Amino acid sequence: MFFVQMFFGQNAVPKQITGQIYEKSTSVDGVNIINNTTQVSTISDSEGKFTVAANEGDVLVFSAVNLEPLKRRISVEDLNTTVLVIKMTAKEIELKEVVVNDNMGITAENLGIVPRGQKTYTPAERKVYTATSTSVDKVLNAISGRTSMLKKEINVEKKEMLFKKLEYLFDENYYTQRLKIPADDIKGFQLYCVDDAEFAVSLNTKNKTMSMFLITDLARKYLIILENEK
Repeated sequence: MFFVQMFFGQNAVPKQITGQIYEKSTSVDGVNIINNTTQVSTISDSEGKFTVAANEGDVLVFSAVNLEPLKRRISVEDLNTTVLVIKMTAKEIELKEVVVNDNMGITAENLGIVPRGQKTYTPAERKVYTATSTSVDKVLNAISGRTSMLKKEINVEKKEMLFKKLEYLFDENYYTQRLKIPADDIKGFQLYCVDDAEFAVSLNTKNKTMSMFLITDLARKYLIILENEK
C-alpha cells in the first residue's frame, strides 16, 4: 500500500493555475511560461494573463526579450490562490559608449553659416576686436588701459590653450621616465615649455615629431634650472 500511495502521489493530476504578469503596475503580454518539470509551456495574453498546469514543487520559468528571467517554485498557497500574480523586472539596456570624432571636418564654413576664409576669433580676441572696432572706442579704451588689459588676456588665453594641448600630448610617465622631470615639477615644466615660441608653433601645427624633439632639449635646460635652484 505504501508503494501504491507513492505511485499515485508522484503522478498526481496537475492543477490548472491562472496567473497574471506585471512589470511594475503594467500587465505584460507575450511572456513565455514553461513548467520545467513537465515541459508544458504557454504565453501570456494581451492582459498579461496565462493558464498553466502544475503541481506543488514544480518550477515555472518566465522569460521575455525585454524582461529579466524569473523562476517561481509552486507552493500549496500558489495552487489555492485565485490568481497567481507574477512581478517581473525590465532589463537594463546598457548604451554603447558614444565617441565624438574631432576630425569629422564639420565646420561653420562647410555648413554655409559663415563665408569661407573668414577670420575666427577666440573669446579674448573678440573682446579686443570689439574694443577697437571704431575710432572712438579705440581712443577711449587706449586711454583707460582696457585695450592693453584685453591684449594680455589674449596672451593668457593662448597659453592656456597650448597648456591643454601639451597635457593631451604626453602622459606623466613620459615626463618622469623619458625626460627625467620630477613628478612634482611637471606642471612647472609644462608652463616653461609653452613659453617657448618654437615649441608653441609645433603644438599649434600639431607637429608631434618636432614637439618631441624640442621638448627633449627644453627638459635638459629645465633640469639645469632646477639644479641651480637647489
